[in-house]
Amino acid sequence: MPRQSIFDMKLSKVYPLLLAKLERKGRTKEELDTVITWLTGYSPDQVQAAMDETYGDFFRGAPAVNPRADLIRGTICGIRVEEIEDPLMKQIRQLDKLVDELAKGRPMEKVLR
Repeated sequence: MPRQSIFDMKLSKVYPLLLAKLERKGRTKEELDTVITWLTGYSPDQVQAAMDETYGDFFRGAPAVNPRADLIRGTICGIRVEEIEDPLMKQIRQLDKLVDELAKGRPMEKVLR
């Protein structure tokens, strides 16, 4: 999928996909909200209120990107997260990585570094 189309997707399209991935592995909506709020600084209510925004605008408007987000390392879709140069794409892939780690059963305290 081209990068621009990821930026232009509505959060209301992406969020249910992330949630379904976690629920298939026995994880919860609350856990998804926890990693999103940890990474972006949004509250769970703000995340829900942002559903009509594009995924790109959601990350551009993040109140406070967690300074520890740079500790997120590893590969997602065959790309090393720490090597992504575009800051917006890096944040999107960081969230993907956090969701992947939760889906693989990693404890929340380790996922949030």
